[in-house]
Amino acid sequence: MLRRAWLPAAVWILTTVQLLVAVLGPDLPQFEGKAFGWRLGTFAPGMLVVPALWWLWNRGKDRRPPYVAFALVMSPFLFDVTGNTLDLYDTVDAFDDAAHVVTWFLLCAGLGLIVAADLDRPWVVLTVVTGIGALLAIGYELAEWYTFIRHGTNDDAPYEDTLGDLALGVVGAVCAAVVVWRVGERRQHRQRR
Repeated sequence: MLRRAWLPAAVWILTTVQLLVAVLGPDLPQFEGKAFGWRLGTFAPGMLVVPALWWLWNRGKDRRPPYVAFALVMSPFLFDVTGNTLDLYDTVDAFDDAAHVVTWFLLCAGLGLIVAADLDRPWVVLTVVTGIGALLAIGYELAEWYTFIRHGTNDDAPYEDTLGDLALGVVGAVCAAVVVWRVGERRQHRQRR
């Protein structure tokens, strides 16, 4: 299982290196006005919160760390930063919408694999994973509003975009909930054999 430990480490390193490039090269057009100093200060440590909480919660228990789930939880940060590094948000029309579905799917799939390990009813798995995704989507959009609109350079026009982003985030969370539920069913089926 330790051979999978490199997955979250690689995601963290790739994300942090890109964030450092953005902070050290703020004059590059793809990074301009996108709060990369804030992202470096929150993304890099934020990516370590779920693994740290898992280790604290499971200290002394005989459980294998879910390295793939940790990597999935960290992947949305990498996806977002890479999308900005490649200037996809400004050059590909539908990239922002696709990013909301993909990043919430990855985040919720990772969180779902962690929390659903102790849940046995499908409706509970679907509700918990979707609920986590919806709450996190709301929190993220509030942080984005605070950073880019209230104290940023954007005007108040992105309200409609925020509502769309919330809806797309919840779609990603629902898709992740279904996948996590199906993975759990398969795992239980294998254990019963």
